[in-house]
Amino acid sequence: MGIIHIVMFEFKQDASPEDVDAACARMLSLKDQCLHPTTNKPYVKAASGGVDNSPEGLQNGITHAFVIEFENEEDRKYYLEKDPAHLGFVKSIGGVVAKAQIVDFVPGVFKT
Repeated sequence: MGIIHIVMFEFKQDASPEDVDAACARMLSLKDQCLHPTTNKPYVKAASGGVDNSPEGLQNGITHAFVIEFENEEDRKYYLEKDPAHLGFVKSIGGVVAKAQIVDFVPGVFKT
């Protein structure tokens, strides 16, 4: 079973709407830009995201969320530690992101 990688952002107060839109578009484009080191083909299984619309008021500043799916631990590890597209993206958002929160899980697994 795959690994679900959830990324949530709070953007800086002074980030322009255009900068926020560009960061979100670049985040979603990682699905096609992240290439497997041996096959040279995209390895992110799925990617989606959007702006928060929860009426609960428990966001604590988080405004945007993204869900990325990986086939296995090896793909996630490469993405986090070595993939130049992902690492470049992370460096590129420092000027607009105030806070990032990440949660990963395997669907249906509730024990560590």
